[in-house]
Amino acid sequence: MEHPWGIDLGGTKIEGVILDPAALDRPVCRLRVPTESGKGYDHVRAQIAKLAKMISSESGLPLPKRIGMGTPGVIDPHTGKLKNSNTQCLNGQRLQDDLEADLGVKLAMANDANCFALAEATLGAARGFPTVFGVILGTGVGGGIVVDGRVLNGCHGIAGEWGQIVLDPHGPLSNYGTRGTVEALIAGPGLERFYAEQSGHARKLKEIVERAHAHHDLHAQATINRLTDTFAKAIGLIIDVLDPHAIVLGGGVGNIEALYTEETRRKITAAIFNPTFEAALLKPTLGDSAGVFGAAMLVAD
Repeated sequence: MEHPWGIDLGGTKIEGVILDPAALDRPVCRLRVPTESGKGYDHVRAQIAKLAKMISSESGLPLPKRIGMGTPGVIDPHTGKLKNSNTQCLNGQRLQDDLEADLGVKLAMANDANCFALAEATLGAARGFPTVFGVILGTGVGGGIVVDGRVLNGCHGIAGEWGQIVLDPHGPLSNYGTRGTVEALIAGPGLERFYAEQSGHARKLKEIVERAHAHHDLHAQATINRLTDTFAKAIGLIIDVLDPHAIVLGGGVGNIEALYTEETRRKITAAIFNPTFEAALLKPTLGDSAGVFGAAMLVAD
């Protein structure tokens, strides 16, 4: 059985892994190099090729026929070009075609949220659930859908991108020019902006959460209520359409305990077309391994 290889292309680092086919949660080799996206697209390509050679040398294994790869953004299935990436030098580039030529192997590619969801659905917190919605809730908001162990990409390659759903057309401006998206409202920067507008003081989210927990800052408590109210409304839309058996919350905002309380589950119940909310709402278990493990799982037999 061939060892699954995965590469996770991030904004600051590129990570590669080879998994043991007999125990997929156990890496045989795992290495990182800096992305250095400021040096341009060709440099990022060169860094990926460099990493692949390093992994091969370190492990003693030749490059396989296929490598799984997670990317910021997605390959448009109609143009073959990368889109929606916050690493700007990648947008509009034929990343998959170029890397396949550079490496001499085929690539199975998915965006980073899909890789997170796949890893948690197959190796992590949501293992064994038939349908899983994996959430990235941090400085941005993304998501991935896994059905029976396979990523659902969709017609345009954007399946799971719930962060771009508009909840309030008069709300705060997003990075993409739209207003009142899930991302603009409850990603970390959006919550910090809301607190500053309410209180007149700029604070980091970690401090806001601490102040809310201590019950001595009404503006901090209002910020956390905004998070749970908006999260319930937004995830309710996903539940009404997909009805996943498990929802896994990754990212820094996903660590906030208020999201996992019975009060938040009651808010979700009130938002969905069902009298009860029975799905598992889970914290991830793979940590920063999820992205690169999920990339490798794209080619695991």
